[in-house]
Amino acid sequence: MTECFLCPRMCGVDRDKAVGFCGAGRDPEVSKIMLHHWEEPPISGPDPKDEAHGSGAIFFAHCSLGCVYCQNGKISRRSARGEMYSPDRLARAMTELEASGAYNVNLVSPTHYADRLIEAVRIAREDGLTIPVVWNTGGYERPETIDALRGTVDIFLTDFKYASPELAGRYSGAPDYPVFAARSLARMFGVAGPSVFDGNGMMRRGVIVRHLVLPGCRADSVEVLQKIAGTVPVSDVRLSLMAQYTPEFLPPPEDPDRWRAIRRKVTSYEYEKVAEEASRLGFTGWMQERSSATARFTPDF
Repeated sequence: MTECFLCPRMCGVDRDKAVGFCGAGRDPEVSKIMLHHWEEPPISGPDPKDEAHGSGAIFFAHCSLGCVYCQNGKISRRSARGEMYSPDRLARAMTELEASGAYNVNLVSPTHYADRLIEAVRIAREDGLTIPVVWNTGGYERPETIDALRGTVDIFLTDFKYASPELAGRYSGAPDYPVFAARSLARMFGVAGPSVFDGNGMMRRGVIVRHLVLPGCRADSVEVLQKIAGTVPVSDVRLSLMAQYTPEFLPPPEDPDRWRAIRRKVTSYEYEKVAEEASRLGFTGWMQERSSATARFTPDF
């Protein structure tokens, strides 16, 4: 890689010699590979206790965002480290996941390795991979990168975090996030098309849009849903409206007032009002119980 322009940061660094904003070098760094049971039902399967199956998750180190509340902060920060995987080794891991009972290959935080992952999936398919490939992303993507995934990715599992540039800058260090999230979502739908499920309810193609309701940000969440509905056909995608925000992942503040607004969980009123808007707009998908607002569903990295 001579210059890296995979994500909207557009660092332009030569990752054979240096790292950009995300902290990643040329080859993917893998933090964990596992059968994951806590994604949406058509990704992980209907029974979270079914240890013989699940989503074949490959968690990558580093991230092009900088969300202060990231539940995967141990592996997403610039200073994080994982085990280096070449495309050939990644391809073997993918086929091994299918052999172990995975419903899909779930690439978690993959954007900054997009070029190498396209190569890895090609090799895996030549070696017999048949299960869908999931692009599990925070939604901060360049449309051009999404276009390059045509023929590689079957399912996009994407966040749409903010409508407000101010909130996106404050909590994720990316005030341009809303613009890129909307543009890339449109491209994701163009690549994957309407949702397709097999006879067991497992997703084969399509787009799932996740939105995490943050405390004190109900109005922004409503605007996010309206932006999604104005970008893709609500009947052809699925919405995952999440109540699992927990302040447990916030860093200890040097200033006790820092992040004060989000040092609590979302109230039932906040979440229910956002859910009402999702229903009004005609979304189908999944709503979380507020009991999900805990760290226990986060993998042990």
